[in-house]
Amino acid sequence: MTFDIKLAAAEAKAAKNAIANLTQAARLSLLLAIAKGLRSCVDSIIDANKIDLANAKENGLSEAMIDRLALDEAGVEAIAKAVEEIAHQPEVLGSINSIQPLPSGIQVGKMRIPLGVVAMIYESRPNVTIDAAALCLKAGNAVILRGGKEAQASNQALAAVLHSALEKQGLPAAIATVIPVPDREVMQSMLTLSDSIDLIIPRGGEGLIKYVSENSQIPVIQHFKGVCHLFVDKDADLDKALPILENGKTQRTGVCNALETLLVHAEIVEQAMPKIASLFSQKKVKVHACERSISYFDGASPATEADWEAEYLALEIAVKVVDDFDSAVTHIQRYGSGHTEVIVTENLGNAQRFMREVNSSVIMLNASSRFSDGGQLGLGAEIGISTSKLHAYGPMGAQQLTTEKFVVYGDGHIRT
Repeated sequence: MTFDIKLAAAEAKAAKNAIANLTQAARLSLLLAIAKGLRSCVDSIIDANKIDLANAKENGLSEAMIDRLALDEAGVEAIAKAVEEIAHQPEVLGSINSIQPLPSGIQVGKMRIPLGVVAMIYESRPNVTIDAAALCLKAGNAVILRGGKEAQASNQALAAVLHSALEKQGLPAAIATVIPVPDREVMQSMLTLSDSIDLIIPRGGEGLIKYVSENSQIPVIQHFKGVCHLFVDKDADLDKALPILENGKTQRTGVCNALETLLVHAEIVEQAMPKIASLFSQKKVKVHACERSISYFDGASPATEADWEAEYLALEIAVKVVDDFDSAVTHIQRYGSGHTEVIVTENLGNAQRFMREVNSSVIMLNASSRFSDGGQLGLGAEIGISTSKLHAYGPMGAQQLTTEKFVVYGDGHIRT
């Protein structure tokens, strides 16, 4: 099958005003139609997903990748509910903020507007297809989606739902394009189409992010790996710390908000480490431990420099004892990926310092890293978690898929 990405991008550009200028009621109707379509097509979506899962197992994909790929009835229902939540969120477009009168007599404000055409390149997780499309549509953008070859059948089944909803609303299908071929050449060409595409968002492995960032002629917002830390401070309540550690590391390992490194303050090692070791033993977590902690764990491997930089995406974790608060912050600043960091402490001063001094996109106090998710943080869903600081940082919802323009009110005013 051949696919002309230049034509598709040009058609998306031509169609972007159709979605940008929709009334709030029409946009709501479109998103609810997508949710309804997901529920009515659940069997065909799951059948397509089974094809992808069979191919994934045959091709030896990792358990983490297969976990990200799998869709069942509950999974499709969760996607539909996320679309409904996005649909019912406050309108982001057209709002005017910070109107202020100036000495010249004019009044100046900023109005939120769509970005235009957003292209997303991602791997494995088919729910991203709908999450990204729904958020882009809510924000008034046309969207081009290039999923990984491992989710090809699932993504095309989801594309059919999107196009059916657009057709029922009398809107052009080019508003939401799901690229139907996995060819790398299509992606390479897409990265050059700056006349048609306004933003590229890569979401996936380190190699994908690096390739897109180095080769794109279009602005890129990176959604890099999640090397997430948990720092158990000397003033931590261990009755809080252990469940937060367990949830962050073991609830779901193949996701970017899972914990990858545990830092423990030296003053509480004797109280904390036996309990941590028992938890890891029960959950069968493989440990890479520093010299000061390795004796507490049966079968642990000595931690190397590579372990502090690792995103395991598995039942595996690096453990380090740190001398003090400053040492923990220094380690995170050196090895963190800008994703999510957690401190467990009852010391308000240390909590405030951690939130101020650690500049990852999400900082948690006495809460699991697993809350670092657009749906959990009130965005309905996310197009990803930006680890770039321009122009969005952290989970990206509809508002982060817009920009602002200045609007000026006058009454015959002229500049003197």
